[in-house]
Amino acid sequence: MLSVNNIEVIYNHVILVLKGVSLTVPEGSVVALLGGNGAGKTTTLKAISNLLRAERGEVTKGSIEHLGEAVHQLSPNDLVRRGVIQVMEGRHIFGHLTVEENLLTGAFTRKDGAAAIRADLEKVYGYFPRLKERRKSQAGYTSGGEQQMCAIGRALMSRPRMILLDEPSMGLAPQLVEQIFETVRTLNERERVTFLLAEQNTNVALRYATYGYILESGRVVLDGDAQALRSNEDVKEFYLGLSGSGRKSYRDVKHYKRRKRWLS
Repeated sequence: MLSVNNIEVIYNHVILVLKGVSLTVPEGSVVALLGGNGAGKTTTLKAISNLLRAERGEVTKGSIEHLGEAVHQLSPNDLVRRGVIQVMEGRHIFGHLTVEENLLTGAFTRKDGAAAIRADLEKVYGYFPRLKERRKSQAGYTSGGEQQMCAIGRALMSRPRMILLDEPSMGLAPQLVEQIFETVRTLNERERVTFLLAEQNTNVALRYATYGYILESGRVVLDGDAQALRSNEDVKEFYLGLSGSGRKSYRDVKHYKRRKRWLS
């Protein structure tokens, strides 16, 4: 469904952020884009959704293809019409609108009539019952978990084929994180929505993803089946906080730096 081929991204004409990133997202899959803060995950998603220009960024090399067609020159709204939706980091809901009004904005590009939109709204409420309870509440006064549900629900209202989900666990309690990821799994299985999710919580992401890519300083340093990555000793040590002898401590910093050479 999506193919990113050796792209480079530069901000302000001078700052090189992505350095030859390549990845593929098969239709019907959940692919995780992993790495620490500043690794380039959000930039990769914005390069795909063509939101870089709003931040003075641009793809200077490589190509991005959706269903075999180059899309890196399309506008973001053209991509939405093609079924590629980004749920941005930090939710970015319309705080002055109600929850239901936020959801309905996701159907803005649809032409299939009010009845179909209302049916999909009820479907979203089925996935997120809490939103139905708060549908008349001003969205800016709802909790972080409710806002994340609202942002995902708004994306679903456009009937997407693919969702780019950026840091869905940010600022949420562990129980809510599990709930969000369970919903991602359900949407993938029932609605056949393809997901590319950027996430710092490697442990949770690899439990729900089918495949993973690990970014470090703007490069893909490792990729593979999600289960294989979870059992990889380097991934366990550097990203899951575990080593063969258990959880690492700060006393092992020198050992960490010595073994981190695999990333270069």
